[in-house]
Amino acid sequence: MSGEKGGQEGPDGEAPRVAIVTGAASGIGAATAARLLASGMTVLAADLRPGDVAAGRGLEAFEVDVAEEASVAEFAATVRRDHGAPRVIVNCAGWDETRRFTDTDRPFWERVLAINLLGVLAVTHAFLEAMIEGGRGGRIVNVASDAGRVGSSGEAVYAGAKGGVIAFTKSLARETARHGITANAVCPGPTDTPLFRAQPQKLQEALARAVPMGRLGDPDDVAGAIAFFASEQAGYVTGQVLSVSGGLTMAG
Repeated sequence: MSGEKGGQEGPDGEAPRVAIVTGAASGIGAATAARLLASGMTVLAADLRPGDVAAGRGLEAFEVDVAEEASVAEFAATVRRDHGAPRVIVNCAGWDETRRFTDTDRPFWERVLAINLLGVLAVTHAFLEAMIEGGRGGRIVNVASDAGRVGSSGEAVYAGAKGGVIAFTKSLARETARHGITANAVCPGPTDTPLFRAQPQKLQEALARAVPMGRLGDPDDVAGAIAFFASEQAGYVTGQVLSVSGGLTMAG
């Protein structure tokens, strides 16, 4: 599914920067797609539900399952054919269910890892070589989680996957710095998204009370941090991990 093509022109009449955003149909991904679109980028929004992606000039929606290699490969081939190499990749797709680790099994582990960790690797791998060969630098922003920094009861597998995203981001930053490509991670705290609302009500209330700022995060709070890392202003910032948690996590 495609929306209208053609974002705003960049400086000096340059073509707009192309940004890929996964998980763009709702929550943080949707807020990020809107932010990048408003900044003048062409946004290629990837999601399992492309029909739920908000329409807009300069935005195209694609049905993509980040956990399926063939789906990612097909998406990458289409993007390279129609747009060339992207300048920005935002890996925002994610999924989890709150369960004690003893109540989980291998199929659950594999699904959590496939979406939250292997999906990040697959999307990044599908586009990185073209970004390097393009020679114009770029930005990779991976949405991890504070669960991956400090742990989270009932989310052991998810926290492990997100911890992997953080380590991958730092390692990728070292590999790609010489190409002018930055890689940074944003770690949301409790944020009012469909994924958060799927958790038990008592857990939602407890997390909201624990936030020093006295409220849940809004998806746009997180999108602002992502947009900074995706911007030209962040050209000398790489390998960093930023919590957006209302003060719940204060990690140095």
